[in-house]
Amino acid sequence: MSSRVLTEWNPENGQFWENRGKAVASRNLWISIPALFLSFAVWMVWSVVVVNLPSIGFPYDPNKLFWLAALPGLSGATLRIFYSFMVPIFGGRTWTTISTASLLIPAVGIGFAVRDPQTSYSTMLILALLCGFGGGNFASSMANISFFFPKAQKGTALGLNAGLGNLGVSAMQFIVPLIITTGVFGALCGDPQMCIIKGVSRPMWLQNAGFVWVPFILVSAIAAWFGMNAIASAKASFSEQAVIFRRKHNWLMCWLYLGTFGSFIGYSAGLPLLTKSQFPGINPTQYAFLGPLVGALLRPVGGWLADKLGGARVTFWNFIVMAAAACGVIFFLPSHGSGGNFWGFLAMFMLLFATTGIGNGSTFRMIPVIFLTERQREAAGKGQAAQEQAVRDANKEAAAVLGFTSAFAAYGAFFIPKSFGTSITLTGGPEGALYGFIAFYATCIVMTWWFYSRKNAAMPC
Repeated sequence: MSSRVLTEWNPENGQFWENRGKAVASRNLWISIPALFLSFAVWMVWSVVVVNLPSIGFPYDPNKLFWLAALPGLSGATLRIFYSFMVPIFGGRTWTTISTASLLIPAVGIGFAVRDPQTSYSTMLILALLCGFGGGNFASSMANISFFFPKAQKGTALGLNAGLGNLGVSAMQFIVPLIITTGVFGALCGDPQMCIIKGVSRPMWLQNAGFVWVPFILVSAIAAWFGMNAIASAKASFSEQAVIFRRKHNWLMCWLYLGTFGSFIGYSAGLPLLTKSQFPGINPTQYAFLGPLVGALLRPVGGWLADKLGGARVTFWNFIVMAAAACGVIFFLPSHGSGGNFWGFLAMFMLLFATTGIGNGSTFRMIPVIFLTERQREAAGKGQAAQEQAVRDANKEAAAVLGFTSAFAAYGAFFIPKSFGTSITLTGGPEGALYGFIAFYATCIVMTWWFYSRKNAAMPC
């Protein structure tokens, strides 16, 4: 068997962990993080590209632009359903290499497509869908990393992988507006387009939004192949993993994670266009990166807090603050002839992003604990062998649930920007969408309290 396949892996054994496990797990984590970082950058690149398309001659109305911003979320969420089960089937090393290399397809495709305003809208829709490769990668990445760490450190490890990976959204929204203003790749990537802003014509290299990621994707895929491991005991067929569809807590955590990660990625995708529509005098690319930056940086904090205080307690209070922040966004929007308050609007969105980050970390800490507790309860009194098997089963189920809940939640990247667009079309403003989000957060508060955080809850975590 290949030396890259770990035939012995028992992170819950303290001696094994200190002598060998920690170093191997850390190496795999720190190779996984940049691969996931690039995945998020490619997945959400349309959120910046679409803002610039009209200024270089693409004749798209707001509805078409919102569709382009939303479609990567739809395809990414759908791919996550399949990616959730890939690591136990193919192995973490092989699948991380393949899934990272797949990012080259949309990155190169965008680079060529945006150079010509005559590129068909259907081609742009296909490229938006292909950006979903980046979204799908999160499910397999989180499932893979969950196998490497002991229960006591899963929250922090998963928080680091996801939080620093999520930074790809913020980095992209900061880097792309800068790099499209210069011919950094020279003649290699083509001539600039002429961008007209407020009657002033200036060159723009929008193709750089795709091409800039290509060398980094290549390096990351090579690092995954030569530096990562697969765990033999993590091998499982789809049918073995499909048991999660009969687990009640899989579906409950899907709903809660939709509230946290679905909000994070949905607001990341929709905020630039929402800002442009509500505050036309503001350049959204100057501020859009701040929200994903805050959310990504606070995700590891959410995992750490959950390790210390309990995931359910952190998640419960976090949803209360999320609902309050969404109310604040409504308060500062333009309405009834007033121009609104952009700085208040931005501050409330920063609070929303902060809570999505903390909630992302705390909910993902809940999942391994829930499934380990459930399997250990079933094995209670059946001997040591049954307890050891319970731990192995729990790890496989938790990994599949981590992936599947992330798939379910990723649909927020489609529904949130599309809800904003639909609400604006039907009512003239985004308030209707935001009231719907507040109602959803209320259901998350009740669900978290009843099943996980109240005194005598059936599954305290």
